[in-house]
Amino acid sequence: MKNKKLRSKNIIKYTLMYSLLLLIAIIILSPVVWIVGSSFNSGTSIFSSSLIPENPTIKHYMELLNETDYPLWFFNTLKIASMNMVVSVIITMLTAYVFSRFRFKGRKQGMMTLLVLQMFPSMLAMTAIYVLLNKINLLNTHTGLVIVYATGQIPFNTWLVKGYLDAIPRSLDEAAKIDGASNIDILTKVILPLAKPIIVFVALQNFVGPWFDFVFPQLVLRSADKRTLAMGLFEWIADRQANQFTLFAAGAIIVAVPITILYAYFQKHIVAGLSAGATKG
Repeated sequence: MKNKKLRSKNIIKYTLMYSLLLLIAIIILSPVVWIVGSSFNSGTSIFSSSLIPENPTIKHYMELLNETDYPLWFFNTLKIASMNMVVSVIITMLTAYVFSRFRFKGRKQGMMTLLVLQMFPSMLAMTAIYVLLNKINLLNTHTGLVIVYATGQIPFNTWLVKGYLDAIPRSLDEAAKIDGASNIDILTKVILPLAKPIIVFVALQNFVGPWFDFVFPQLVLRSADKRTLAMGLFEWIADRQANQFTLFAAGAIIVAVPITILYAYFQKHIVAGLSAGATKG
């Protein structure tokens, strides 16, 4: 009798759980499926789009690549995201290594400063960022935008990576020093290979950020030839008052494909890096 009651409770519990998961999946995937369907619709406006296209066509993708500035926007975004990824990883690893392995005056205060800086959203500094970039002649440049992205991620990334590096035994550093290794040698030949998961996570996060961001490119960039994907697609669709929604949908699908591939390929490292960096230290 008890087994039957327990079995009934388990059935109800699992039914409710899987029903909830199914509902969440439908809510999340419905807009994605609709956008994909819209990109293959033969119409042009949002009102002519449907979940399942009646006459599927790839003409919007061909037009997007051959008759618009989309390839230029894609290249600009790829360049900014790649530069930000490289610069951010270098700065983050050096900063986190110093805070993790060295003891110096002001270390505690420096870590607390980074912790406090995480509490303030970067949007609060938009006016200051605009003025500073204007004064150093980096307004309307991709370099200026990369500086904004890279410096803005330092507090969060440093705390995350430091937590991971603290979990790496110091005995490895001491053994390397006995063999005559310098601090740079220890970082590049001992620490970095062991910190691959967190490096992949930080690199991917700093690549994805500029890929989808609209606010800071809108603030910093002015010229049409400097636009990113987010800027270009937004202004392009706004100028036509959504009369080219299906073309916009095709562009949105192409934007999402590289990121989806990266997340799928590095999934193991992302999970390992994020969980270890958040729990160890």
